[in-house]
Amino acid sequence: MIVLDTDVLVEMFDRNSTLGDILFDKLEGRRVTTTSINMHEIGFGFLRIGKTIPDELISLRVLPYDQEDALLSAKIEDQLENEGNLVGRFDTMIAAICINSGSQIATLNRKHFERFKDFGLRVFELGEDSC
Repeated sequence: MIVLDTDVLVEMFDRNSTLGDILFDKLEGRRVTTTSINMHEIGFGFLRIGKTIPDELISLRVLPYDQEDALLSAKIEDQLENEGNLVGRFDTMIAAICINSGSQIATLNRKHFERFKDFGLRVFELGEDSC
């Protein structure tokens, strides 16, 4: 399964985005989902700009953030920060959900998620032209 990061969702739901069209093509025929954290981020974004959250987004399968994810994300955040590598808390939470569910993440912010590979995160290759 492939988890769609917020930046990918933004492009895919932007009707004027050429990149969104490219991402749709690259992900066609694959099982996709997102996380409850990403749903919060994109839902907040739509509401912030005064737009209605699209039904297609609401109907997207969502992986929850549970106790196992919370404990893993806390461990990852602690270890990376002890190494002097500050990380975004939401990114750490999203990475933990992906790791624990055995999912890959499709993101345009590879730099944010590369640091989680040592913990088992797999990043879906979107290709150099879209990253």
